[in-house]
Amino acid sequence: MSEKGNLLLRSPSQTVANHFVSDGTLFWPKLKRVLDIVLILVFSPLLVLVFVFTATLASFQGGPLFFGQDRIGKNGKLFRVWKFRTMHRNADEALIDLLSKNPVAAHEWTTKRKLQSDPRVTRLGGFLRRTSLDELPQLWNVFCGEMSLVGPRPVPGDELRAEYRGDAWAYLSCKPGLTGLWQVSGRNMLDYTQRVQLDVAYSRRQNLSLDLLILWRTIAVVLRCTGR
Repeated sequence: MSEKGNLLLRSPSQTVANHFVSDGTLFWPKLKRVLDIVLILVFSPLLVLVFVFTATLASFQGGPLFFGQDRIGKNGKLFRVWKFRTMHRNADEALIDLLSKNPVAAHEWTTKRKLQSDPRVTRLGGFLRRTSLDELPQLWNVFCGEMSLVGPRPVPGDELRAEYRGDAWAYLSCKPGLTGLWQVSGRNMLDYTQRVQLDVAYSRRQNLSLDLLILWRTIAVVLRCTGR
């Protein structure tokens, strides 16, 4: 792993999150909510332009523009997360077929829940994923209070049980985020165990300074087009 990719993940005790003291007050969730709304409103003119541009691109694929799936939120509350559709309509069947025939892909899926060469993703969908533009509709989830700008990435229930296990408390104690420590610490270069470690570190140390740092570093990550 490169030094840049490993910037925020030395070990659970050395991650940048541990240089910050958790707010630990009853006011932090309210302050975090205010920060979400204020930033969305301040940047809304730019966000609207980018959203319309992305929606126009996505519409060229034909079929539904948006894709929604159930995810686990704070305290185990179920909600529907939204993205621009990036996959073919037979995505689930294609994944099952690939994993049954390709042991390398099956191992990659088991360790990362991601595929470097994903046959389910359309050509345009690949561009939207690399630039993270496919996740723009999740700003609606943030606005509705189901997500936050910063937090663990939203996962389905089976993934939470299988991957987080005894550390599920860290995920459940926060609202899922549009971005988080995982995104700015190597993202797809990390395995799932490292991703969970980062979510634990964030849950223990979350505060205003850390959130702002993550948001700032997310800009560079998006510009490097490292999404998958």
